[in-house]
Amino acid sequence: MHTPVLMVDLKTLDPRMLQAMEPAAVAELATRMLTELATQGAQLQQHEQRAQRYEREIQFKDAKLEKITFELARLKAWKFGARTERLDATQRQMFEDTAAEDEADLQAQLLALQGEATTPAAQTPARAPRRQKLPEHLRRIEHRHDPADTTCGCGQPMQRVGEDVSERLDIVPAEFIVHRHVRGKWACRCCQTLVQEPVAPQVVDKGLPTAGLVAHTLVSRFVDHVPYYRQEQINARSGVHTPRSTLASWAGAGGAALTPLYEALRVFVLSARVLHADETPVALLDPGAGKTRKAYVWAYARGAFDPIPAVVYNFAAGRAGRYPIEFLGRWSGTLTCDDYAGYGALLKLHARIEAGCLAHARRKFDELAKAGASPVAAQAMQRIAWLYRIEQEVADADSAQRLLARRERSVPLWNELHVWLRRQRGQVPDGGGIAAAIDYSLRRWDALGRFLQDGNVAIDNNHIENLMRPWAMGRKAWLFAGSELAGQRAAMVMSLVQSARLNGHEPWAYLRDVLKRLLEHPNHRIDELLPHRWKPAV
Repeated sequence: MHTPVLMVDLKTLDPRMLQAMEPAAVAELATRMLTELATQGAQLQQHEQRAQRYEREIQFKDAKLEKITFELARLKAWKFGARTERLDATQRQMFEDTAAEDEADLQAQLLALQGEATTPAAQTPARAPRRQKLPEHLRRIEHRHDPADTTCGCGQPMQRVGEDVSERLDIVPAEFIVHRHVRGKWACRCCQTLVQEPVAPQVVDKGLPTAGLVAHTLVSRFVDHVPYYRQEQINARSGVHTPRSTLASWAGAGGAALTPLYEALRVFVLSARVLHADETPVALLDPGAGKTRKAYVWAYARGAFDPIPAVVYNFAAGRAGRYPIEFLGRWSGTLTCDDYAGYGALLKLHARIEAGCLAHARRKFDELAKAGASPVAAQAMQRIAWLYRIEQEVADADSAQRLLARRERSVPLWNELHVWLRRQRGQVPDGGGIAAAIDYSLRRWDALGRFLQDGNVAIDNNHIENLMRPWAMGRKAWLFAGSELAGQRAAMVMSLVQSARLNGHEPWAYLRDVLKRLLEHPNHRIDELLPHRWKPAV
């Protein structure tokens, strides 16, 4: 009797065994071998794909490490370079604050890439400044951290043999609080086992501030526009010593922690079919040249009628069209924007539709009407006012009702305005202000009338212009951004706090809670912390 095929070990198969087998057994064996070869081939392909993925991840991390290392080296070169002597006192103070922010931000990113939980000893300054003891008059809230079960695995009760006490500084607006963490040590004398609750992760590792104090520093800086030197003076009135360099480093660490949430907010904003876009200049300090140059903050907000509002800002070194192209990626939909030429190339990509801003056209007539320079301008203002009156009446309607009202009431007025403008243009002389105002409206006519074709599109771009006002206020307090990294960090914080405001949240309460939860929150559930989905931790 021949050996059953299923009992044959393919690794020890001998040619003589094949000769002794019946043809049917050989065929079955061959089928088995082909199946195993196919399985091995599929496994090999999976291994190759996994290896390629790991290689891409390593290349990405290496590139990011190289970039961060370069940024740190350049930061040190600027910090100690002779050219910084050209800066005046205000510029030097701003640069030092920004340098502290950037260094903390880059170090946090570097540690995250290296997968380290604490700062390596090699990176710790040889002579770290001695930390001042927290004032005794501050209210202290004691938190005790003990194991839920103090019975050893051997069955014997464990004995408390000591404790570690650490203090972290927190703030309730207008009041500093010291959280006193007492982590009891429990030991089993039988097993010589020591049990102690681990230290919870913090935004500033081994630092004094809680998430609440980091959030307060960020809100004071980017919402209330209080420079660090003034925050230092305010804190000193409570007997708390917080040098502006320390505040800047806290803000840098906070910005690094908020980066994943900012990226999730960006994805959410770009999921909208209707967007508003605008840009505003911000002075950027160039320490290498000892002066400032012009940079820009670009803003992108979900449509004015979107039931879930959100805005995201992006800091860019210039105003070229490539910046919004890079930021929007493959987004497609209707973009409400002004007549800036930089949007031209952007709108030609990915089936994007342009919607103009009637407020821009109106302002050109308004300037002439207020100056009494043209009776035509006053008439144009009146005709445009009729359209805005209809918009006010349908502002709370749904998209379908709004579109229906526009078609029945606004379209006839719009067509009359078009005929009237063309007739007036033939009667006014070239080169005058009223001719320029009419030419602007006629040239942008299709884009300006886009709101008549889509109930989700607004009549103007005032929605995003209102969301730009905090930057205008900030410019007066900041004077300029200290670096591109500082500018983008400001854009991240402003994106989150302004979106929180749009959703009815208090900025400090929101930032405090998400900074506390981000360090242990699963990355695949990061959307739960976005302003429109956020619920305070119980």
